[in-house]
Amino acid sequence: MDAMGLPSAALDRRAFLRMAGTAFVASLGAGPAFALARTDAVFASGYMDRDGRFGIAVLAEDGTVIDRTALPARSHGMAFSPATNHLVAFARRPGTFALVIDRSGRAEPRTIAAAQERHFFGHGCFSQDGRLLYASENDFDANRGVIGLYDARDGYRRIGEYSTYGIGTHDLSVSDDGRFLIAANGGIETHPDFGRTKLNLDHMEPSLALIDAATGALVERHALPEKLRQLSTRHIDLDDRGRIWFACQYEGPRNDLPPLVGHFGRGEDLAFIDLPAETTIGLANYVGAIAVNRREGLVGLTSPNGGRFVVLDAKTGRVVRDEAIADAAGIAAAPHGFAVSSYDGRFAGRREDVAWDQHIAGLSPRR
Repeated sequence: MDAMGLPSAALDRRAFLRMAGTAFVASLGAGPAFALARTDAVFASGYMDRDGRFGIAVLAEDGTVIDRTALPARSHGMAFSPATNHLVAFARRPGTFALVIDRSGRAEPRTIAAAQERHFFGHGCFSQDGRLLYASENDFDANRGVIGLYDARDGYRRIGEYSTYGIGTHDLSVSDDGRFLIAANGGIETHPDFGRTKLNLDHMEPSLALIDAATGALVERHALPEKLRQLSTRHIDLDDRGRIWFACQYEGPRNDLPPLVGHFGRGEDLAFIDLPAETTIGLANYVGAIAVNRREGLVGLTSPNGGRFVVLDAKTGRVVRDEAIADAAGIAAAPHGFAVSSYDGRFAGRREDVAWDQHIAGLSPRR
């Protein structure tokens, strides 16, 4: 443990190696095995290769690809359970598959098919013990977001669903104590009959909801104010105080400069961060991903539209880094700062002949 009682980077690597097992390590080539032995952190990201094939890659901190798993179509977000070493890749909206990868190698990848009249919204999370998988889904005929409940002990059988108390549900997380689910309801109506077309940009309903994980009951719902109704709440992460950080994408006029990031805790109102105008302009009204580095007290943002990577002080909201990164895509907490990827194949300074997708998952406990 480090001074704050958090797992050290070296222990994270050792935990990954222990869970992966000797068979997995033995199957690696010399280069990937060497990179895995040297890395302080392990990550996963979706990608598309030069032939248009999709997959999930496991990467070392320096961007070396350790192994790959093929996907039937493009993925979006991922969920990882340290308790079971299962990684789940969710199809990009309006996809109907999720792929479960057992990182220990004890089982072949398993495909979860979306329920009838549902599709995945690209995100999900595990319960703290890894027994339940929660997936953000669209009940598209009723135009409502739902959380699909899957029993990881029974082949990921779908055992029910909760309402998200909103529409256009996107990212999903769970509180550290496992009591609450947090849903980012982007407020945008879609239907698979119309592909990815946004059907209600003139009357969006963005919100953030806290939901009782045991019962599905609504605990709190935070609708965005009327003047920000075109600000879609998309991605979330939690800091070490349990505050929920959220990042947004604006669907209104290009010359508007709405707030794009904020936070709240249980019993608190939404608090938006007043970023400098040049930072907001640089983000181009679109934050594609957000991550919190708890150990260092930092919040990271990426914007592919603006080609920006921005880091905030979690206590003050002050911008401590604002860097141009063309096609900036995924972001995840790393042993030092953040791992950042791009759509043109860059990951932590290394370039692969792939297009990394929008999100990165850390294959270790939260940092």
